[in-house]
Formats: sequence, structure tokens, C-alpha cells
Amino acid sequence: MNANVGIVDRVVRAAFGIALISFVFWGPQTQWAPLAQWGWIGIVPLLSALIGFCPVYGLLGVRTCRAAARR
Repeated sequence: MNANVGIVDRVVRAAFGIALISFVFWGPQTQWAPLAQWGWIGIVPLLSALIGFCPVYGLLGVRTCRAAARR
């Protein structure tokens, strides 16, 4: 499992993941509140940012990490 996610991509994924997870706790308190539970999907981009590997990128052969591109 080689790293295939670059620094900028990791920062964007982490910010997006944290934003989605925060929506669960501070989202709208309306009839749409059950939809806020979908914010837990933010764990996926947050984990991929933390480990530096994206399985979808692996399947597609995409690499945004410069160190991984040299190998």
C-alpha cells in the first residue's frame, strides 16, 4: 500500500472530512436533521488523508503524491 495522496490533496480531504463530521453535531435542527447523520461519511476522506492512501486512486492509477510518482 504505497502512498498515492499528495500534501495538498490530504489537506483538502482532512478539511472536507472534518466539515462533514461537524455537520452531524452542529447541523440544522429542523426536519432535515436525519440527513445530518450522513455527515459520518466524512470519516472516509479523513482516514484517507491520515494514512495517505486512497483506494479509488489505487484502482484508477491516479497519484497526487510526488514521492509515489518517482517510484
